[in-house]
Amino acid sequence: MSLNKHVQLMAQYNQWMNQKLYDVAAGMKESDLKSDRGAFFGSIFATLNHIAVADTIWLKRLNSIISSQWNLASIENLAPVNSLEMQLFDQLTELRCYREQLDQLLLGISNHIGEYELLLPVQYRDIKGNLHTKQCFNLLMHVFNHQTHHRGQITTMLSQANIDIGVTDLNALIPELA
Repeated sequence: MSLNKHVQLMAQYNQWMNQKLYDVAAGMKESDLKSDRGAFFGSIFATLNHIAVADTIWLKRLNSIISSQWNLASIENLAPVNSLEMQLFDQLTELRCYREQLDQLLLGISNHIGEYELLLPVQYRDIKGNLHTKQCFNLLMHVFNHQTHHRGQITTMLSQANIDIGVTDLNALIPELA
């Protein structure tokens, strides 16, 4: 499997899982959604928010590589983020719309970025101001892995609330071989 095909699969999985989580979250009472459940970011809502914040930060960092092949002016128009705990929106409906925008950007990137761009170095500063230079493909894999990590926390919180969201495995989207 090429690097690009792997990025496409991960972007599709990302969107699929986010839709599942937001569908379940939309059926919850706001008090249950925002209740502190002892997770790293406290609540289901805060964890969904954190994933969106982190994706925004990473998309902005990757923009120099991404925009060279595909005009993604919308990345520059994403919410300004100054901390990992920043609350982007107060309501789930607003956060969900933003999440859908992020997922569309990630799908668009996966469909347009080439093998060459995936191998390029990306230089960025972290939240503390430290300078890093890492490969674009590896950073995209980090974005998807980070989401999976926190979605796992959300599914645990949902499970503890006796809510089952069904199949969550990437394997559900991996095509069968002929």
